[in-house]
Amino acid sequence: MLGLGTILYVALLLINAMAVLSEDRFLARIGWSSTQAPPSNPNFGQPYAQPYDQGGYAGGQDIGVKGRLINLIGAVRTLMRIPLIGINAIIIGYELALG
Repeated sequence: MLGLGTILYVALLLINAMAVLSEDRFLARIGWSSTQAPPSNPNFGQPYAQPYDQGGYAGGQDIGVKGRLINLIGAVRTLMRIPLIGINAIIIGYELALG
């Protein structure tokens, strides 16, 4: 049965997976690094002049789904590193004691 414990285990495993991804070894190879190399042609990829404001609520920045996932992975790696050590230790102790 799919219970609350199973959902918590899956969430913990997914957060652990995001936390251990190496930006240099893995994410940069597939183009998901938070630091991108500047393009060789400075005019390449520049948007054309818009006749009206398309910023909306984002303040003029449209980063898309890929950019949001890169930011999410970076935030998980930064903010959850220390708490994950404690959470994983608690889960390991629980599994050893109560199986």
